[in-house]
Amino acid sequence: MAVVRSLCGQCGVGCGIRAVTGEGREARIEGDPVHPANSGLLCTRSEALKDMLALDGRLLRPMVDGRAVGWDRAIDQATRRLASVIARHGPGSVAMHVPGGLLTEDYYVANKLMKGFIGSAHIDAPASAAGGMAAAQRAAFGEDVMPAAYEDLAQADMLLLVGEATARRHPVLHERIAEARAEQGARLVLIARTDEGQEVEADERLTVAPGSEAALLSGLLLHCYDHGVLDRDFLNRNLLVPPDFWVGLRRGHDLWSVARACGLAPGEVRGFYERVAVMPRLVTLFSPHGAGEAGQRLSAAILNFHLATGRIGKPCAAPFAVTDAANGMGAREVGCRAGELAAHRDFSIEALAQVGRFWGAAALADRPGLSGAALADAIEAGRIKALLMPGGLPSASHPIRGLLEQVPLIILTTPWNEPEVETLRMIALPAPVWIEKDGTLTGADRLISRQRWLFPLPGEAKPDWWIMTRIAQAMGWRDAFHYERPAEIYREHVRLTAYRNEGARLLNLKRHAPISNPAYDELTPWRWGEVPFDEGRFPTPDGKARLVAFWDQDS
Repeated sequence: MAVVRSLCGQCGVGCGIRAVTGEGREARIEGDPVHPANSGLLCTRSEALKDMLALDGRLLRPMVDGRAVGWDRAIDQATRRLASVIARHGPGSVAMHVPGGLLTEDYYVANKLMKGFIGSAHIDAPASAAGGMAAAQRAAFGEDVMPAAYEDLAQADMLLLVGEATARRHPVLHERIAEARAEQGARLVLIARTDEGQEVEADERLTVAPGSEAALLSGLLLHCYDHGVLDRDFLNRNLLVPPDFWVGLRRGHDLWSVARACGLAPGEVRGFYERVAVMPRLVTLFSPHGAGEAGQRLSAAILNFHLATGRIGKPCAAPFAVTDAANGMGAREVGCRAGELAAHRDFSIEALAQVGRFWGAAALADRPGLSGAALADAIEAGRIKALLMPGGLPSASHPIRGLLEQVPLIILTTPWNEPEVETLRMIALPAPVWIEKDGTLTGADRLISRQRWLFPLPGEAKPDWWIMTRIAQAMGWRDAFHYERPAEIYREHVRLTAYRNEGARLLNLKRHAPISNPAYDELTPWRWGEVPFDEGRFPTPDGKARLVAFWDQDS
């Protein structure tokens, strides 16, 4: 019998678990009472871990075109076919889809392989679902940084919850909100949609038309502007306000326009504004509805409000975007998305030079790639000739799932022996389920924790990072892909965040640059960034945050 402290990994919260393993693949799993993300709480999503105990339906040997082969032959076939595609059609014909459930070390190797050595930035990843929020944070703060932490909930006087689904999809978060109300007297104000249920108990509920949340919150900022509730000192010292921002904000965000858009009486809207505007210790919790314009508008409206009223850079006042993807934050940290390079760097000339030099890149991608619907269109048009899929197949509803037959080469790492493994022409390589993974994960509030395997890998399964490392080595890039254990990847990722980073980016993990293998194995949860922006300085060229006039994007 052994006791293992690990992670649930079934959503973006990053809850810790305490597992007692027995003979065979038996385990008793409970919440870890000392983990900061959940303090012993667990929700029903953790039941999925028990479903991983049995080996039914597992892929336990490499498969090439439906036939079982050894690892050497599988890697040889993968690299020969991939090299042929690149030689004939160029790096832009290669794309990657990552369905989620990978650790930071997996994402790091995948991103480095694609962007630094294959030369393509076509990556569709779960972090893309938070693309609107990430884009809004980069526009406002200069970097994709989540300013809040779960501990903030216990110190706030008011919790503004945007969307009932935000709490419903994250029961542990819901429990922490309930604790804050019961123990600290925090007031919960819920902005619900008319198409949602009424499962979340709140001190005040405002039910609005779907899609009107951004208008409501922009109207809140206008109310603060008109009634002298802005933090003028913070605004003048730490913010850059676009020309005519307040004139543009007034269009469509006056009390009467907002009331019509939300389907509310003007008096309801005014009362909501007056109660929220006077609460300095306020945390706004929201889910960024998708990767597109709606998510960016909602995120920008919330960030604008918190910045202009000085409700940021404090332990109990911040916007808090809660995403569904497990380790979506880790994927964004290493840049495993189509629009970023690595370690919160963009595709600027300076960033390309830094990352290319650090990696010793053979063929560095020099521009953002395709993801989501745009990538699906490229597959349908026949422009994508090879698709790398570390972590498994897309969900049944994903637009790429129905297009797999149109891709000449698929290299898949997966725990499951799904029908496509035998029916499609692909190279399928056996990978771990969550309880067999070993590495790190970053929760939604920048908390890095250790995921430790509960059981050794069955059959011939190998970690995702190991598989991609062996492919890279066989492609001729052995010097850049020398990894034998996840601690080595973690150290390289840490060093990349610190490389040529003289305060330009908050993501700087340099304190762990010299971490030893034993120290990595015993790593306890830690949060990078401390309290972001607590000195009023932001990672922009002039050190100031920006209010984002998202309505200028209408045309």
